[in-house]
Amino acid sequence: MALDHALLVSLLEKPSSGYELARRFDRSIGYFWHATHQQIYRVLSRMEASDWIAAEVHAGETAPDSKVFTVTKEGRAELLRWMAEPVEPEGTRDALMVKLRGAAFGAPDDLIPELEHHRATHANRLTCYRVIEARDFAGQLDRQHALQYQVLKSGIRFEQGWLEWCEEALDLLHSFKHNNSTRTRP
Repeated sequence: MALDHALLVSLLEKPSSGYELARRFDRSIGYFWHATHQQIYRVLSRMEASDWIAAEVHAGETAPDSKVFTVTKEGRAELLRWMAEPVEPEGTRDALMVKLRGAAFGAPDDLIPELEHHRATHANRLTCYRVIEARDFAGQLDRQHALQYQVLKSGIRFEQGWLEWCEEALDLLHSFKHNNSTRTRP
């Protein structure tokens, strides 16, 4: 997926200035498709040059003027073209997994603080997702919100799986620590 398509979806959900889009992106699509604010602004310029989006200048009363972007007919066509393309499941590249395998040749105890950090990070993200779920997806949902909720549920399950895995891995590392301490006693 190109960042272009993520931005098209976000702009179809709500026309926005670059600044508003970058902030919204961080709180929604950014959970599963990371982009810096600089990347977003560069892509917006490219999309505008390709006629996928159009900008309307809004005069600022207390702030500088801003450009509010909307998706054009050409942008919708591009999104539909991209959505029709098959997408292969993406693999993961995770240094923690390599470290865990490498722990067989080093000191597994050294990974405990890192795994605890990962567990805390995933627990925080799960809490954030649960807050979004309670705030935005209670009651009857229209098509747009039902689809957004389905994406959120994927994130919730992902974080739950990570938390379960972290607990298993920490139990395993702690068992090695315990087994090593009982073996070294006279």
